[in-house]
Amino acid sequence: MCSILGLFDVPAGQRGLRGIALEASRRQRHRGPDWSGIYVHDRAIIAHERLAIVDIESGAQPLFSADGLKVLGVNGEIYNHRELRQELHDYPFQTGSDCEVILALYERHGTDFLNRLNGIYAFVLWDESADRYLVARDPIGVMPLYYGRDDEGMLWVASEMKAIEPRCPQVQAFPPGHLLDSASGQPERWYQPAWRDFDKALEPASPERLRHALEAAVHRQLMCDVPYGVLLSGGLDSSLVAAIAKRYADRRIESDDTETAWWPRLHSFAIGLEGSPDLAAARIAAAAIGTQHHEFHYTKAEGLDALEDVIAHIETFDVTTIRASTPMFLLARRIKAMGIKMVLSGEGADEIFGGYLYFHKAPDARAFHEETVRKLDKLHLYDCLRANKSMAAWGVEARVPFLDLEFLEVAMSLDPAAKMTGPARPEKAILREAGRGLLPDEILWRQKEQFSDGVGYGWIDALKAHADQLVSDRELAEAVQRFPLNPPITKEQYLYRRLFEKHFPSPAAAATVPAGPSIACSTPEALAWDEGFSQLADPSGRAMRGVHNASY
Repeated sequence: MCSILGLFDVPAGQRGLRGIALEASRRQRHRGPDWSGIYVHDRAIIAHERLAIVDIESGAQPLFSADGLKVLGVNGEIYNHRELRQELHDYPFQTGSDCEVILALYERHGTDFLNRLNGIYAFVLWDESADRYLVARDPIGVMPLYYGRDDEGMLWVASEMKAIEPRCPQVQAFPPGHLLDSASGQPERWYQPAWRDFDKALEPASPERLRHALEAAVHRQLMCDVPYGVLLSGGLDSSLVAAIAKRYADRRIESDDTETAWWPRLHSFAIGLEGSPDLAAARIAAAAIGTQHHEFHYTKAEGLDALEDVIAHIETFDVTTIRASTPMFLLARRIKAMGIKMVLSGEGADEIFGGYLYFHKAPDARAFHEETVRKLDKLHLYDCLRANKSMAAWGVEARVPFLDLEFLEVAMSLDPAAKMTGPARPEKAILREAGRGLLPDEILWRQKEQFSDGVGYGWIDALKAHADQLVSDRELAEAVQRFPLNPPITKEQYLYRRLFEKHFPSPAAAATVPAGPSIACSTPEALAWDEGFSQLADPSGRAMRGVHNASY
């Protein structure tokens, strides 16, 4: 986890940009508190704030080619960098950084190399010899990235919107799986997996193959030179990741498992209100897996006190995201206090396997699959944004093995019919079958909880009551006048929008937040599966009456 800032298409004779770039980069230094670096050229500037995870000694950025003419700033991790280094053995590597392979691949292949990378990343690359720059983001958008142009035509690129929004009248989220090459001038999609097409996603269901793919993904993502841990909510997804990580934690991945791990004890972390469902389940999972478990409690008042900071960090007013981000933000602070710099998390499994409760209503396999693809396309606006920015607020990196590219290739190529629910078949049944023997049945077959529900049902109720106190009926009635773009329709939405506006007042900032149905970021097509869905303003999992077994 780091932050990058890039300024390109700098007008001739422009002065004073170094200080301006440093100030902009400082706004996202929470992402990388370990070191700062900057490269300044007449035509380009790259600034970097580093969170040192891999190659602590020599991996400071920006990174340079041997001739000094190519400069790279990266926020992310390249999990297959060792294999790529072997292939590129004749390249004069300057560091042990996993990200330096991007420079080597660019020198050898030009822009035709992104499909070689397995990782989570956003990067800017400046080629002085060609007066050319590249901007790219990983296929799913695990790492955040924003871009816009100022009034002088300069292109600004940054990990977080707050760094560039004051300078740019228009700001956008850079699309995942895209590359912007200054030679063409527009972001172009390079990530086009065959599994997006329903007719090409028909591999026979195999829990064994799925398990092997997940084990390999978790193993890859344990690449780390600092203390790490796992988030453990007690749900299926995080528990599977934790159980697999425990199997590899005593060996050092960077040595091909030949050396003892530097920090062999695996620590797990959970948070919730006193008596929350997640905390109880996490205790059971941790005991079965054998992690050194840490259970943290927060009060409703502590969560409400953190709301404004949460919204300032995650840069959205989406209700579901804020509800879930707040306890995660508080948890990240406790994790950081314990000296942990990286955690594995379970994001992505619900999108891949149709884990949200409304998937019970999917009419057929094609509709089911197309909705999983749509959800993956939107993940960078919701769960990836939440996990990344909530953790990055305190300088902790969140990695997501379910979104590993090799695992995605296996999981999304499965026959969608095998992922669907049935009378005696719960959501994500094939993933549960793949996890047999890793977890006790009470965890392996536990029903899906929205994270904001699982931390304690009183949390959502407290948020609604808080909003009722702070937002008047008249304010809500006049919301469309104050917020003509995507006006809020509940007092809770209004409160979040008002706090967002305080930190990001421009219409361009509001436009970066997606509009549309609130039911777990679903789509009109999915809402059409059940007429009752379209009448729900509350995105909580508890609102899925007839599906969720828990009551209010």
